[in-house]
Amino acid sequence: MIGLITGQVAYLMAPTACILTASGVGYDIELPLPSFCQLQLDQQARIWTHLHVREDAQLLYGFIDRKEREVFRQLIKINGVGAKMALAMLSAMSAAELKMHVEQESESALTRIPGIGKKTAQRLLIELKDKLKNIEVDNDLLELPTQVTTASHEGSIIAEVEGALISLGYKEKEAQQAIKAAKRSGDTFADTQSLLKATLQQLSGF
Repeated sequence: MIGLITGQVAYLMAPTACILTASGVGYDIELPLPSFCQLQLDQQARIWTHLHVREDAQLLYGFIDRKEREVFRQLIKINGVGAKMALAMLSAMSAAELKMHVEQESESALTRIPGIGKKTAQRLLIELKDKLKNIEVDNDLLELPTQVTTASHEGSIIAEVEGALISLGYKEKEAQQAIKAAKRSGDTFADTQSLLKATLQQLSGF
């Protein structure tokens, strides 16, 4: 199994990054949005990966933090939680936040995640309690970079952020509202990563 990939970030299209290794092989890796936001084009990256094999595809999911990958692996063991839902959960909140909400039995926090209703949230709280208690996660929130990585037109940036959120299960209207709220802050978003960061902050309050 492919467990760790180190190389240069050759391409970014949220939430997927292509990592070019020293051997000349490029790997397409789908990441939770906070991890994606830490990558910079043409810079070196070290990504812990999980290979997900389906009948019609072999998909790589990646994480900046190895312990976040362990949380992802615990999530997909739960009946009804596929890789897409697990990725959406770790895009909506950090592994540390997820563990905290589970420990506090915060059903409302989980139902804010796309695709998770009340019954699913209740089941997750029960099943995750034992699965996450022995995983030590970093309680410090990640500082996501806001530096410009590529010069992109504003419309392209907005379209990419919206597409990334929809691919993770957010409704089109919900994604658009969060983007509009982020833009009302008055900040200038010159790249996808900076707008994604601000939009995720808006969604975490929904």
